Amino acid sequence: MPMQRTNVYADPEDLALIKEGAARLGVPEAEILRRGIHIAAMSVRTWDTPFADDDDLIDLGDPVTEDDARATPSRWA
Repeated sequence: MPMQRTNVYADPEDLALIKEGAARLGVPEAEILRRGIHIAAMSVRTWDTPFADDDDLIDLGDPVTEDDARATPSRWA
């Protein structure tokens, strides 16, 4: 897919972190920015169809209560 050029304003401290990270990873700063733009775009994306249909859901029986949710991690320890 062809890229489109755009201009954005960014905090100088963020740009410094991007510069450091790009140097550490050995990639261009633009690649870090493209990754960030992609993450931002995906975070606001919507779909026309639901993620799962009712047929895809698992029936857990009773509703899960807050106490059930809090107790579960202690069972795994």
